[in-house]
Amino acid sequence: MNRLTQCMHGRGTVSSMMRHRQKPQADVPSACLAFSGMYRPVVFWNITDRCNLSCAHCYNRSEPDHATDGELSSAEARSVIDDLAATGVPLILFTGGEPLMRADIWELAAHARSRGLRMALSTNGTLITPGIARRIKESGIEYAGISLDGARARTHDRFRNSPGAFEKAIRAFSSCREAGLRCGVRITLTKENCHELEDVVDLAIAMGACRFCLYWLVPAGRGSESYARLQLDQSEVTSALGLLYRKAKETDPATMEFLTVDAPQDGIHLLASMEKDGSEDLADARLLLESLKGGCSAGTRVADIDARGNVYPCQFARSPEFLAGNIRERPFSRIWADPENPVLARFRQKDARFGGRCGTCSYRDLCGGGCRVRAYAAGGDFLAEDPFCFVRQP
Repeated sequence: MNRLTQCMHGRGTVSSMMRHRQKPQADVPSACLAFSGMYRPVVFWNITDRCNLSCAHCYNRSEPDHATDGELSSAEARSVIDDLAATGVPLILFTGGEPLMRADIWELAAHARSRGLRMALSTNGTLITPGIARRIKESGIEYAGISLDGARARTHDRFRNSPGAFEKAIRAFSSCREAGLRCGVRITLTKENCHELEDVVDLAIAMGACRFCLYWLVPAGRGSESYARLQLDQSEVTSALGLLYRKAKETDPATMEFLTVDAPQDGIHLLASMEKDGSEDLADARLLLESLKGGCSAGTRVADIDARGNVYPCQFARSPEFLAGNIRERPFSRIWADPENPVLARFRQKDARFGGRCGTCSYRDLCGGGCRVRAYAAGGDFLAEDPFCFVRQP
């Protein structure tokens, strides 16, 4: 995750980061978690594989008729929450599928709240009515990330394979705002919607979103099948990053925060733009990126638990080769803390001998070699170069 706004408007963030590095994770402000130096992960938890939509890019292959056989029971899920609380994870992000389709989500949220855990929700927004928004807020969930993959109904609905999904998502923002629930926009940028990026940003601001999170497409799940057709080229990526930089520069950081996900190399683009602008925050931004010690959060600051209790380094590293364990066989805490776990060890080895451009790049200490999932998907070599990197090396 690349926190553009925090780096660009970050005077005071470095000193705050250093002040909180040795504190208990529960005492670290959410704005400093990414830079805290702690390796108790934010847990993305796919609590169900069911979804009322069937999106073209879904890494989980979720759909309305997806089987739920074998999903964790309520009792098993409560045990997972107990273990995560004992581990001291900073945040559980309930996702899916569509997490609001799991009948016991309110029970799970109440249990997590009783154990002192912070919670967020990743949702397509179509099920959020005013009453549901209030219930989310009352459950202790602090934030809802709502998917919006276009500034127009035609674009969003085509991507989500559901007529009317756009209008329902727009109403969800209104319902969350009225309930006093913080919410933000999540967009997966592709060739089919990149021309609407600026309009989506403007719409997000107009709706009162506090966060704008741009995801790049990853070849996982149905995203693998559409990857060649939908993935952006170098000029499109460069244009999108330039637009986000301009918008983040123009937007009051108290109004909305800008982030990108799934490409640690975006931090290099950010530093180059700040240097070109002569930004007073450049030195602090570099220190913040260096504090991440290798960019990618998979297997260190991020973990994924799927609906059947399988543990992965991140929500996109879901192939059988990246299975780290299952909580029905071993608690998450023991899987995560095992220094001999071969899957986690691979993702945590930041000094690995990468091939291709990543192997000779002078920026690798900042980005950690980009996304290993993309590298592996391109040719079966975990240590190959990230094919989605367009950084110009000096």
